[in-house]
Order: sequence, then C-alpha cells, then structure tokens
Amino acid sequence: MHELIEKAWEDRSLLADPEVVQAIEGVVEQLDRGELRVAEPSTSLGPTATNGWKVNEWVKKAVLLYFPIRKMVTMECGPLEFHDKIPLKRNYARLGVRVVPHAIARHGSYIAPGVILMPGYVNIGAYVDEGSMVDTWATVGSCAQIGKHVHLSGGVGIGGVLEPVQAAPVIIEDGAFIGSRAIVVEGVHVGREAVLGANVVLTASTRIIDITGPEPVEMKGHVPPRSVVIPGTVPKRFPAGEYGVPCALIIGQRKESTDRKTSLNDVLREHHVAV
Repeated sequence: MHELIEKAWEDRSLLADPEVVQAIEGVVEQLDRGELRVAEPSTSLGPTATNGWKVNEWVKKAVLLYFPIRKMVTMECGPLEFHDKIPLKRNYARLGVRVVPHAIARHGSYIAPGVILMPGYVNIGAYVDEGSMVDTWATVGSCAQIGKHVHLSGGVGIGGVLEPVQAAPVIIEDGAFIGSRAIVVEGVHVGREAVLGANVVLTASTRIIDITGPEPVEMKGHVPPRSVVIPGTVPKRFPAGEYGVPCALIIGQRKESTDRKTSLNDVLREHHVAV
C-alpha cells in the first residue's frame, strides 16, 4: 500500500488504476478507524521525527490523492444540502461518540470513544483521542493531532496542514486546555497538560517567551508541557515608529501536587488567565 501511494504521487496517471484507487481508499478507511495516523509519537531520530513525534508523509500523500479520485455528490440532511467529494462520518452511537447538532466530522478523521463534539468541525486526516471535547464552533483542521482529555474551548481554531507533505501537523498533547478563541496553526506543538489562555495565537513564527525566571527564554513552534500561556506583545521598530507585535508569554506551570481540574482552576486564578 505504501509503495503504491508513493508511485501514484510521482505519476498521477496511475490514479486510473483500480489497485491504486483501492490503496488510497484503504488508507483513508484506516485513518477513519484510527488504525493509521498522519503523525504519531515516536522515539525515532529520523528526518521526519521532531519533539518525539514522527510525520508519516506517505499517509498525507494518500489524503491528497483521495480528492482527485472522488466525484462531487449531493448530500442531504433534512432541509440542509451539501455538495462535496468527501462523505461525512457516521455511526457515532456505535463509535461511542457524543455529537451535538450541528457538529460535523469528515470521513477519514478519527474520533475516539468518549469524545464530545459540540457544534464545530473536524477535517479529514485529523485524530481526536479519547475523552476530548471539541467545544462550540471549534475547528480541528486536516491532519491535526489532538491527544486524550484535551479541551478545545469555544471558537478555538486548530490549523490543518496537507502541503508541503513533510510539514508536521499541529499537535496538542494529552490533557492540554486550549482557551476560547485561541489559534494554533502551522505545525505548532503544544505539550502535555499545557494551558493556553483565551486569544493566544501561535504560529510557526510566534515568539513564545518564558518569563518565569530572572531572564526571558525564547522559543518558537513548541509550548513545553504544563506551561501556562497568555497573549502578550513585544516592541518592534518599523519605519513609521515602534509598535507592539503579538507574542505568547509563559507565565507559570500547572502544579503537580493537586488534581488536574483543581490544578487548572488554581493556576487560572493565580495568574488571572482568561479562558
């Protein structure tokens, strides 16, 4: 299957081959069941591994090749009509997933048992692990990886990524709490049990500054585990003068000594973080 996908990626004429079509559809079916992932935890030190995660580029290629082999169809849901190539996910009761109208997940996304989908959207290739909540009008982009017991608050935007195929997707690790209207895109990796306050925006170029010590420590693209993050600004000089540009500030950590929920509430009160 892997070899067929790679060949078709290099030669699109092979998309007319029934065996290739079957391979592509097989990958998407396995994504839908959670048997394959676009990215997965790994101890590999290879070129596609970073921060303990490995990107399976060939799986992303299969998702991209899925679109040209599909035909547009009309789908009706009561008075609602959709016109698209990718069917919607079905059989939520059997999957053990709670889905509130008008939550939508595309076929080829994995939604684990115990997940709650409030009205929002989960795109193809995404992985949402058990016990997580996708709150109202939150979106989980293509191939994004959401861990266990993650809370994506109302209006959160988790970016998708398909191209370039070597690019890592957004990864939100187990137990993280993403506050209202926060945006995480461009392959940013949020560590285990981290807390992002409301309106935090993280892109690949966003400066993430740890201000908990005597000197600031700057990083990009990765929020360390258990960090508490709020929006901030840093001064930058332009031809027209000096202005504040957005950054993210690490202002503390969740405490090990208390239960997760208690710890979360305590840290939010202590640091006055809006969620």
